[in-house]
Amino acid sequence: MAYQNAFELLPEEIVKEIQKYVNGTVLYIPRKPKDRLPWGSKTASKEMLQRRNQQIYQEYQMGKSTRELAGSYYLDIKSIQRIIRTMKKLC
Repeated sequence: MAYQNAFELLPEEIVKEIQKYVNGTVLYIPRKPKDRLPWGSKTASKEMLQRRNQQIYQEYQMGKSTRELAGSYYLDIKSIQRIIRTMKKLC
């Protein structure tokens, strides 16, 4: 995200009013809730994690223990158990 000069975007009187509260501070203005994008919608991260979780579940069904899966995927056992529990509900 690139910084933009407020004077280039906003009317001068609005910038001066904002300066009363945050003079010289970097300010983040979040999107309106209705304009927010869901997590993972701009990258392939969500799909990658779904594929990984499906693979973990398949390996679990084939007999791998949660300890083995935790070691293979560099996750703790509780995370593996949560993934398996979630995948059971989806199937």
